[in-house]
Amino acid sequence: MTEVVSLMDIDDDDHKNDNSHSLKPNNGKGKNVVVVEGQAIPWVEKYRPQSLADVAAHRDIVDTIDRLTSENRLPHLLLYGPPGTGKTSTILAVARKLYGVQYHNMILELNASDARGIDVVRQQIQDFASTQSFSFGAKASVKLVLLDEADAMTKDAQFALRRVIEKYTRNTRFTLICNHVNKIIPALQSRCTRFRFAPLDSFHVTERLRHVIEAEKLEVSETGLVALVRLSNGDMRKALNILQSTHMASQQITEEAVYLCTGNPLPKDIEQISYWLLNDSFVESFKRISEMKMRKGLALVDIVREVTMFVFKIKMPSDVRVQLINDLADIEYGLSLGCNDKLQLGSLIASFTRARSALVAAAT
Repeated sequence: MTEVVSLMDIDDDDHKNDNSHSLKPNNGKGKNVVVVEGQAIPWVEKYRPQSLADVAAHRDIVDTIDRLTSENRLPHLLLYGPPGTGKTSTILAVARKLYGVQYHNMILELNASDARGIDVVRQQIQDFASTQSFSFGAKASVKLVLLDEADAMTKDAQFALRRVIEKYTRNTRFTLICNHVNKIIPALQSRCTRFRFAPLDSFHVTERLRHVIEAEKLEVSETGLVALVRLSNGDMRKALNILQSTHMASQQITEEAVYLCTGNPLPKDIEQISYWLLNDSFVESFKRISEMKMRKGLALVDIVREVTMFVFKIKMPSDVRVQLINDLADIEYGLSLGCNDKLQLGSLIASFTRARSALVAAAT
């Protein structure tokens, strides 16, 4: 007789021969990804905090949520703030603490920017919330519905969700995560306990980056680390992505390598451009800045933003500074609408020429 080989046997043999490529799928639709052991994965996911103790900052918020979780008094939550500040990581750590190995059975994770209509509320969320849960040794029997990027939900879906939250409070807790809390209707805000996640300060970003640098055995200079923290603007996800992309481009992570990888103008280039704007003639400034833009591939909008920060540092009369900042804001707004770069560069130089004339008049 011929020997029958089942598909399961083939799968088993494959796994025996190669254990380094086992897949760990995530059934949710949130920010977790499929992790392939033995292969390179984004450091954002690789170093995502697994417990509340690992969350880098916002200890007051984390400790409050931890205490509510320990006392089995977890309310509906509304976590809001800029991207990369630990909102999703915090609530996922809470879910792991609550449910342990039953984590995937007790949580419904939806990215509201994908599933944002009223049908999702009426079908997926209501079906999940209405079914009876069995915790099988988990610390709590309540289930958790996680709506990431809830500010992308339509108004109709939010009004429908309001009633679902009221109806199934006995056995389900809802957590809404968003960047802009003003896009959440007041009726939903009043049903949740609100926590604002502010941008991370330089200390916590630096500490977390040092942890990743040590774990990955990277060569990072102090100036390179300062550049990473500065460009992240309190966004931990952005800091890790810049670190990983710079490491792929250069083995030695220096300040120049970080700025070249992200396309941002170097601080010394901004100082040079500011010197030209404050001292050279209109024609000479236009020629030199255009040449630097072309040679280094700089975007004018990045130059305007960095020059604005430089204006705050130099000494000048308040009325001159106010007018100059106002002009720079108008130029940046024009660039965001797609205005011509040469015209906006001319406007930038003209603004500094007017400011220079005002400085001379004030001095005399």
